Amino acid sequence: MDHRTAESDLITATSPVTLYGEFTLSNNRKVRCSVTLTERDLVIHRLTSAPAGRNKTVWSLKDCVGCRAYREGDKADPAAYFAAYFYPLRRRWMSSGVSRQRVEQCFRLAALQDRHANLEEAEKWARAVRERAAVQQRLRDGVLLSELSRPCRMMLLVNPQSGKGQALTLYNSHVQRMLNEAGITHTLIITERQNHARELVREADLSQWDALVIMSGDGLLYEVINGLLERSDWEEAIKTPLGILPGGSGNALAASIHYYSGASPVSSEELLLSCGFQLCKGIVSRMDLVSIHLLSSPRLFSFLSLAWGFVADVDIESEKYRHVGAARFTVGTLVRLASLRIYKGKLAYLPAKKDRSSEEGCMKVRCTSQASSPNPASALCQLSGDSSCHNTFHNSCHSNNSLKARRTESTPSRSAIKRSPGPPNSLLPPLDKPVPGDWVVVQEEDFVLMLAMYQSHLAEDLLAAPGAGLDDGIIHLFYVKAGISRAALLRLFLAMEKGAHLATNCQHLVHRKVRALRLEPSSPRGMITVDGEVVEYGPVQAEVHRGLSRLISG
Repeated sequence: MDHRTAESDLITATSPVTLYGEFTLSNNRKVRCSVTLTERDLVIHRLTSAPAGRNKTVWSLKDCVGCRAYREGDKADPAAYFAAYFYPLRRRWMSSGVSRQRVEQCFRLAALQDRHANLEEAEKWARAVRERAAVQQRLRDGVLLSELSRPCRMMLLVNPQSGKGQALTLYNSHVQRMLNEAGITHTLIITERQNHARELVREADLSQWDALVIMSGDGLLYEVINGLLERSDWEEAIKTPLGILPGGSGNALAASIHYYSGASPVSSEELLLSCGFQLCKGIVSRMDLVSIHLLSSPRLFSFLSLAWGFVADVDIESEKYRHVGAARFTVGTLVRLASLRIYKGKLAYLPAKKDRSSEEGCMKVRCTSQASSPNPASALCQLSGDSSCHNTFHNSCHSNNSLKARRTESTPSRSAIKRSPGPPNSLLPPLDKPVPGDWVVVQEEDFVLMLAMYQSHLAEDLLAAPGAGLDDGIIHLFYVKAGISRAALLRLFLAMEKGAHLATNCQHLVHRKVRALRLEPSSPRGMITVDGEVVEYGPVQAEVHRGLSRLISG
């Protein structure tokens, strides 16, 4: 039995063979290969002599974004070709991590003298590769996943000013080629001003598009989501699959999508390839949105974060360093640490159900310990071993009049809040009314920051909520109490780069899983941001809407 027969039998035993053929490489006609397509892989065996260990290559169809058949311009040449495009994970040079790298496998078919017959054979292979790759993508671990329709029509919105101003360059060098390889038809729209994308999607005929894709920072996606939810047909419009390609300085959602895929951290163009790959594969997931209520502004919808204090200040004040890309947040953090501010306000939240019992127990323990100990902060800081936290607790158990929980009040009806486009709220009372009795009222009034996260990353290199998921119905609430030293706060943000900040056990940092929250700032000056965009400063409350939108992600 020759080596080709033995290999074919082995492949058939593990995965049924779909097609088998012998072709030459398109760029070297002297190299002849046997090519076997199974349900899971494209297996290439070089029949021509080659260096030891390099005569066989197996490409997983899960890494394939597309395959096409074509004929070159020479009419005298009867050959046809088919090319398959893979983006496998490979170990990075001089690094322990892996990232996706482009590989093209192109073969020449010239078995027949009939040009049309060769092209038909090439088209048969290309079609079979695409179909097998689609099946492998849809069916993972026995779970059938939804995907974009094929052929797919995408509106691709690019902000040429985002980040370092390189979004169009990255589109031309990477994205356009990837979409063509995947057979995705797209229309490029370059945004010209703030809220341009918001206006476009609010008025667009969405029946023309299978997906809306944003290549920018997170701000452009914020515009698109709010534009969709301002439509009269918002219930259908918000189901339009959304895609994100990193082209800005923050790229938090893009980093989150990559993180959820389970791959090791990447940045810059490697992150773009990862997100581009997932966009081409076209798997659609549900994504939570959070409705944001302000005192006098219309209701907003958020996909990423709500911030007050230190984080909001750094985000906005670092705009002047946008030319350095993602490093702007590092520079902004160091600048703001030099003159650390304290923010006064009142905070309350509705715990997620699984956290509710532990929350109530925590509140009771805190109040009991304060009543029985003259200096509970000292004892807690001695246990934590963090000297920077010594004598910095202000856990008074006084009542908070504006946020006071009234056990006799029931959750308000949906009609209690002014109706506007988008889903109704069921957890939030009007801003001028007390929070319901099952909410937790935070006993602190002096803060360094408050941050509500619904995705894993706050920026490309900040893993703020490692336990977050796309559609888990959870808001991850963080707040840092006043009294923390600059050194301790810096340690928290350095640890956040790897998602290790919760393991620092700093007594000033609190993390809670919640479904709704309310913040009432009392400091006369400050900033509140939603998805990195400045909003009206004043009382604000938020509620999560589980799986409201659709996102193209792996």
